[in-house]
Amino acid sequence: MNFAFSEEQEQLREFVRQFLENYSPETAVRELMETEAGYDTETWSMMAEQLGLQSLVIPEEHGGQGFGYVELIVVLEEMGRALLCAPFFSTVVLAANTLIHAGDEAAASALLPGIASGETIATLAFTEESGRWDEAGITMEASASGDAWTLSGSKMYVLDGHIADLVLVAARTTNGVSLFHVAGDADGLTRTALATMDMTRKQARLDFDGVSATLIGAEGAGWPVLERVLDLAAVALAAEQVGGAQICLDTAVQYAKDRVQFGRPIGSFQAIKHKCADMLLEVESAKSAAYYAGWCAAELNDELPSVASLAKAYCSEAYFHTTAENIQIHGGIGFTWEHSAHLYFKRAKSSELLFGDPTYHRELLAQRIGI
Repeated sequence: MNFAFSEEQEQLREFVRQFLENYSPETAVRELMETEAGYDTETWSMMAEQLGLQSLVIPEEHGGQGFGYVELIVVLEEMGRALLCAPFFSTVVLAANTLIHAGDEAAASALLPGIASGETIATLAFTEESGRWDEAGITMEASASGDAWTLSGSKMYVLDGHIADLVLVAARTTNGVSLFHVAGDADGLTRTALATMDMTRKQARLDFDGVSATLIGAEGAGWPVLERVLDLAAVALAAEQVGGAQICLDTAVQYAKDRVQFGRPIGSFQAIKHKCADMLLEVESAKSAAYYAGWCAAELNDELPSVASLAKAYCSEAYFHTTAENIQIHGGIGFTWEHSAHLYFKRAKSSELLFGDPTYHRELLAQRIGI
């Protein structure tokens, strides 16, 4: 079995890397993370129109390109490398995947073309104040009146929730967890941007007060869909973490070659050599986990649930350790606000906790493989 990327996939990587080097350099990241919206509309439009990134995995019948998850993994690895400030993860990985796997052809036909064209920014709101990522954490209730539904309650830590045009919401009905969609500017919906440690990935609190909503799929059938989407999101995040870890390794090694102390490059000192060697081992192992998980996601095979948790747990720890070591190798300059090292460190910490920390996923993995 060959897990090497194809020539077309490597070309996609090169195109995306070149685009991000031009439109998402560190200067742009620092500017955008200070804004409330957190992204640049022109760059977002170019991503859709010139590269077709928003439409990458959306089926052709809904305005997309119909590529597989492996291509998405390639793109997300490059986005993690560049710390792209854009609502791509929330729109494509969370919202689009939910619509693709919900089994509601009418909702997919109505909502996916807007995401594919880049006109619609979307997100998925399921986490609440408890901060739990499992089914029991969803307590918000949906009320029915004939064929109409209304939502009341709060959702927390919603990625790009304050700017989304479309919000997919998980709420409980009498039959269990169900999925709904509401407009971002719906009456009764209050959106509040949250202060986050990682300013490159915006989060929001959404308060629903009798908001009119439209059911997606069958009532009570929401959790199996969400469970799959969360597995796919964990795989996508693992790929993003690999991209960030690789650039931290590259910059640390380059600095170890360039920085001279006591008349010799610091990379010649044994302590620095060991740090770089450990980082290389972790990054390569994380790649193996993320790439295999990406293949499982593309195939939607039986291994996906266990491999998704494995990849998320390992890549989270590898990324965080790599960013911490990058700061250590850079010494005093690595601790300063002016250096990029802390941007990756904060992204690594927020990504480690997103969709459940490594301990949560190791427990989930144990349950899924029957230990």
